[in-house]
Amino acid sequence: MDPTEDSDTHSVLITHSGSTHTFTLPTTSTLADLRLQIESIFSISPPYQKLTAPKLGLLKDDTIPITALPPPPKKVLLIGSSDAAMRDIKLANSPAAAGLRRFGGVGPVKAATPVQRRDWKREADLSRYTFGPIRVLQHLPNPARSEAYLKKLAEDAGIKAVMIKHKFSVGQLSEMDPAEHTTHESRTLGLNRNRGEEILLRLRTDGYDGYRDYKTVRRTLCHELAHNVFSEHDKDFWELYRVILKGVEEADWRHGGRTVEGGGDGGRVLWEEEEEVDGGGFEGGSFVLGGSAGGGSVEERRGMAARAAEERAKKRDA
Repeated sequence: MDPTEDSDTHSVLITHSGSTHTFTLPTTSTLADLRLQIESIFSISPPYQKLTAPKLGLLKDDTIPITALPPPPKKVLLIGSSDAAMRDIKLANSPAAAGLRRFGGVGPVKAATPVQRRDWKREADLSRYTFGPIRVLQHLPNPARSEAYLKKLAEDAGIKAVMIKHKFSVGQLSEMDPAEHTTHESRTLGLNRNRGEEILLRLRTDGYDGYRDYKTVRRTLCHELAHNVFSEHDKDFWELYRVILKGVEEADWRHGGRTVEGGGDGGRVLWEEEEEVDGGGFEGGSFVLGGSAGGGSVEERRGMAARAAEERAKKRDA
């Protein structure tokens, strides 16, 4: 006869977080009695104890006889946090702890904010497809305002988007002197030298007393960017210009419609007549107000300007 059959006790091997302990209880004991013994050794209250036995699985019924549990060397797994750990958790989530955190007190570490992945390709494109140095005319009034104007154009969300899309790069972005590019017949609004080596833009009004409308100058810049690809003003050029202009306006999420930006003297915004002239002439990579797409005579350019004035008058009277 096995001597253990006459024994009045039953042993159970409990393992928890790498440590083990053998509990010996009377055979009349139940799982509830075992839980109390576990609390005395592992400092885990019965409600927080999860016991798993071989072949029996998770033990939920505390009325199970202790003899139903396998004796050593088989192990019963204990899962649970100590009472001290549970108190810390409750304290950290209490209203008092929330108040401490609100006023800078010590509290549990907040969940880490997910780190957004950097778009390395976009960053590389932004540094590659952009403008080089900015040059302004130091002999004219307020050169710092002109520099800020050109920087604003270079950092324009729409301009940056089309620069990347079309892989445009410009060696230098410069301010144009109105006096050097104005005649009785025309005014040059922009120049593109050697397909992007340098782009010059007319920023100032003819009298140097203010700055031209921002979106008007930006359209001139779009025109000059198209000259990075096409020198002549043929069908391909105009199609590319329209694509660039549309791309800039769609990507300009900060402003819509006819919102006006740009610097006027003392905050004054100056609307330019050339904004409504749609037949500008472009020669040698320059945007010239008052000409025709293929150049044309002075008479032709004057006739076009007169027709444009008539159209504007009709719109105002409508």
